[in-house]
Parts: sequence; structure tokens; C-alpha cells
Amino acid sequence: MEGPTFIKPIHFFIFSVICISSFVISESSITEFDEYWMNRAQEAQAIARNAYRPDPHSVTNHFNKAVHKVLDSNSTRRGLRKYNGPCLATNPIDRCWRCRADWANDRKRLTSCVKGFAAGTIGGKHGAFYVVTDPSDKDPVNPKKGTLRYAVIQKEPLWITFANDMIITLCQELMIYSNKTLDGRGANVHIANGAQMTIQFSHNVIIHNLHIHDLKPASGGMVRDSTDHFGFRGVSDGDGISLFGASNVWIDHVSMSNCQDGLIDVIEGSTAVTISNGHFTRHNDVMLFGASDSYSNDQIMQITVAFNHFGRGLVQRMPRCRWGFFHVVNNDYTHWLMYAIGGSKQPTIISQGNRYIAPPNQAAKEITKRDYATEAEWKNWVWKSQGDLMQNGAVFTQSGGQNERKYSKLQFIKSKPGTFVTRLTRFSGALSCRVGKPC
Repeated sequence: MEGPTFIKPIHFFIFSVICISSFVISESSITEFDEYWMNRAQEAQAIARNAYRPDPHSVTNHFNKAVHKVLDSNSTRRGLRKYNGPCLATNPIDRCWRCRADWANDRKRLTSCVKGFAAGTIGGKHGAFYVVTDPSDKDPVNPKKGTLRYAVIQKEPLWITFANDMIITLCQELMIYSNKTLDGRGANVHIANGAQMTIQFSHNVIIHNLHIHDLKPASGGMVRDSTDHFGFRGVSDGDGISLFGASNVWIDHVSMSNCQDGLIDVIEGSTAVTISNGHFTRHNDVMLFGASDSYSNDQIMQITVAFNHFGRGLVQRMPRCRWGFFHVVNNDYTHWLMYAIGGSKQPTIISQGNRYIAPPNQAAKEITKRDYATEAEWKNWVWKSQGDLMQNGAVFTQSGGQNERKYSKLQFIKSKPGTFVTRLTRFSGALSCRVGKPC
């Protein structure tokens, strides 16, 4: 294995997505960016460009069609009480796998269920199963076999499961290599009270059915990011999950709360991302999509946010967007203190079929917040609300022109309206899945 290579923290570097040979460096020297990371960045950039959809509305159209198919044949409704009846799959992602009693014998079926911009993400489908048996995380350079850290740094595809209920407290950033699935079904798994999970210059990653909470900055130090490389990491931010130059990432059925920085950050040319069926609570800056107004290469960013419940104790950034294309569809916004969706640098935000329940504070009824731009500038940004349900005085300020190319009536599929959201998000968050029974 290679000896120490000194590098700066992940937030300090990336290749330009337009020109592979050029760098965008912030707050660091190019001499700190070693050959290993240069190669990783170049490879990640090429994969991200291939994942980019030149016609993003075809993706939103396909997504909405799948929702119609489920709801038009499923009359279940979300009740106010906890559901204790037979399995109900109330959205197209869940309907693909959740109510199968034999899900544990066909775990990799999950890869056929992803919708939105991460469609086609297969994680560790073509790899072996790896079972985490040891919740410890004591050595970030030479992790012990049986730990989660040992699994995620392997170069080959792996489908990672957990032997039993466990709490994993990470001593340093968990660097997740490409072609991995973290599948928490069948166990109650918490990533808690330690460092963040980082997907840097990696692709084809699925994070499924985990509790992620109370994460904080790590002091930095030597950390292994693959079987043949480790290097010095600076102080991490304390996010829940951080994507940096990553593509084809699906985050599904996670319960997340109370991390030091963001719950989910997607930055520096990341694209082809779907965040679905999550339950988010007790946090200030919930989701950041694009970290810099000066990094225009984030125009490649395309993200689907669907079937999530944004719940108690949330303040803002659900999400906060820059530059890219963001489909925010069929989510339940039951709590915010400042605003729900914000942005700068002309992002395209298509809000479809969400429910927005404004807080009692009269000064916080506005769903949207535009930063660092006059009205003369932001009036041309495409921010559209279609079929959203506004409650308790919630207001979505729209802007921009047409947000889709001309479709025929047969081609264009409208989203299901916000009145269906309680049904679609009924089982958001980490599920209690037990082997031999539907989830």
C-alpha cells in the first residue's frame, strides 16, 4: 500500500467540468493536489459528463408517469396514526420492492427501483455481499476486516449489509469508493456521534435505510480512501453525507438529523443524484446543492428530491440550490422556520406536487428565498410551482419563462398534485425491515 500523500480537505479542489486540464482551486495550492487525486478527479469528471441529461424534462416526465401509475391503481391514504396494517407501497420506488416478503433473498432488486436523475445507479450490484460484523472504527488508515470502513474503501463493487443492530461512530471521514451499496435493511443501523460520510470523486453509490445523526467535524489526519492510497485530510465539516465531484448517487429511506453542518451537501460538479423517501428533522441547513456562486461548472448538476418528509425542527435549505436543474417533487414540507427552498446563480427549480405548510410566523410564509440578486436578475430564473398544495398561508414566488420544451399532450405528464403527498410520503425515513417479512 502507498505511503502518506499529503493533501488538503476535499472542499479545496476539483477539475473543471468543461476543460479537464484546468483546475478550480479555492483556498489551497495546486501543489497539494497529488497525482492520485488528479486521476480520480479526471475520471469522475468524465463519468459525470456522461451522466448529464441534456433534456432534463424527459426525466421529470418519466418520474411523474411512474407516480401516476402507482396512484391510479392504489387507493390507500395516509392516516394520522401510526400504521400497523399489512404492507402498503405508496409510491413507485417502494412499490418496486417493499412489500415482497423475500426481499432479503433478492436484495439487489433494489437497483431496478431508482427513479429520477439517479436512474441507472446500481451501486454494488455486480459485486459480492459483504457483511459488517464489527461496529468499531478505530484505525482510519488500516481498518479492521468486518468493519464498515474496510468495506467502503475496496475497489471492487460490494453490496454491504449489517449483521445486526449497531451504532457506528466514525473516528474520521468515511471515504466511500465507487460501486458500493450500503444496505441497512434487516438491522437498525445508526451512523452517529462521529465524523461524516464522504463520496468524493466516486460514482455508482447507493445509501439505503440508515439512521444518520449527530455527526460533527473530525480533527483531520491520515485517512485511507482506497486500498492503495491514504493521505492527510483536513478538518471535515460535520455534514451527514457529502458528495464532492460524485455522480450516480441514490440516497433512499434515510432518517437524518442534527449534524454540525448540512445533512446532505452535493457540490463541485456532482450530478445524477436522487434523494428519496427520507425523513429529516432537527437541523438548520438541511441540503446544499452547489457550494459556490463562482463555480459555474455546477451547471452540470441535476438532482431529484422526491417523497421526502421535511419535519420538525428544520430551519432552512430544503434545498438551497446553485446553477443546476432541480426537480423537487411530491415532498411533504410540514415545518420550516425561515424558508423551504432557496438559491442563487440562476438555478432551475421545478416544484411539483409538494405540500407546503407554512409556520405560524407571518414573516416566514414565503417558501422561496433568492440570494445575492436583485429582482431584475432573479425574475429570469426558472422557478416554477405546479400542482403544489399551499397551506397556512404558504407562498411560492415563481419566476422565469417556460420551464419545458414543447411537448404534445401525449408526451407531457403532469405531476400528481400536492393533495396526494401524505400518501406518497407515508413511509419516509429508515424502515423497520425484518428478514422474511415485507418492510
